[in-house]
Amino acid sequence: MWRFLVRNFIQDLKLSFHQSADALLAALKPGEEAVVSLQGEQSYFARFNGGKIRQNTSVEQATLGLQFQNQGRTFHSSFSMSGQLQNDVELMHRCLAQARLACEHLPIDAYQLALENHGQSDVEFHVPMLDPLDAMDLIVASAKECDLAGIYVSGVVVSANRNSKGQNHWFLTERFYLDYSLYDGEKAVKSSYAENNWNTPHFLKNLEHAKSQLKLMARAKKKLAPGQYKTYLAPSAVSELLGIFSWSALSYSDYRRGNSAFRKLAEHEKKISPLFHLKENFSLGLGPRFNAQGEMASEQMDLIKSGSLSNFLVSSRSAKEFSVPGNCANESESPRSLELLPGQLAHADILKQLGTGLYLSNLHYLNWSDRQNARVTGMTRYACFWVENGEIVAPIEDMRFDESIYDALGPENLLALTDFQALELDTSTYEACSLGGIKTPGMLLKQFTLTL
Repeated sequence: MWRFLVRNFIQDLKLSFHQSADALLAALKPGEEAVVSLQGEQSYFARFNGGKIRQNTSVEQATLGLQFQNQGRTFHSSFSMSGQLQNDVELMHRCLAQARLACEHLPIDAYQLALENHGQSDVEFHVPMLDPLDAMDLIVASAKECDLAGIYVSGVVVSANRNSKGQNHWFLTERFYLDYSLYDGEKAVKSSYAENNWNTPHFLKNLEHAKSQLKLMARAKKKLAPGQYKTYLAPSAVSELLGIFSWSALSYSDYRRGNSAFRKLAEHEKKISPLFHLKENFSLGLGPRFNAQGEMASEQMDLIKSGSLSNFLVSSRSAKEFSVPGNCANESESPRSLELLPGQLAHADILKQLGTGLYLSNLHYLNWSDRQNARVTGMTRYACFWVENGEIVAPIEDMRFDESIYDALGPENLLALTDFQALELDTSTYEACSLGGIKTPGMLLKQFTLTL
């Protein structure tokens, strides 16, 4: 039944989108250009507390967007689809009338891009997932006697794009994740489970690992002095570190304006480890290759290869402004589907190779503290431990770190990457489920700087 409902939702949404877009594009006057976009989802949500389901619901929603261009001016608007074709077509015509009126008063868009036909695509990622009711039964049974709090989300997310030049793109992905914490009074361990397909043994292993860490959290906390420590960053911590790269570091326009944290990497003043290979990889199914203009990025593109910057993300607006080739980045020039390639460090060897130092499961509240030198500050949190002679001794008190990416990932400091990766999906659900995520291994660092 669940699969039947999903299939019907997809079919109805696809038909409604195309009929609404047809109506608007047919109403354009000579000289007017438009892009019609769609963001939609059918998602199941369940919230947990105390290991029990406290709230569960499903959401079906879709938003139509309009980018209207006329006489060098650009106007954007959007509205929620009602699911009734006549109503949605009427709303589209209202948006078009509003756009025409607004463009009479808007300033000229100096870097407006003339619309082009960027082809057609129809890509869907269907993955084996549990029926939501079966997933609930398994999670509740597995977390029996645990104070588990979190959210489980599964379903389909759709993105589509058409324009007045004839381009037509459709993207759909199925995804699921359990974002959760285990509590013992004030002590907590945070974890998540997401894969390209549901794997019950992997889920149970993930949960058991969190349970074992929670037992270790019962030990007396160790207070560390500020200083540099040999450190293992688990995939979740690495994901947080890579996430800050979205804040201008890989943007070409920010580089040209002097705001990129990777200026010194781009200009060969600094370098990082040859073990570090970061790329945009749309074959992961985390999001569409096409951007808001409908431009199709390469399925895979190296961003940092063997420690050297290979490519900034360059939108077509930046390409026009700075007279350089673009690579179909989105307008914010932020990564959409990151993958850090794995290394050779086996899971069984992590503690042995760490020896004595820090095991950091999570990092939080990251920000640039010195953008020009790629310095990042943040906090350790949740399951972060002190390790001696290859054995976890005690949880540590929360500490602030402040470290340059060039030092942390430097040629002498990045010792190893794990031979396994974890998928960290974007779990934001403000207004709608977000697309995107990061696939990353863990990493072993020779030293990592704690400041207070």
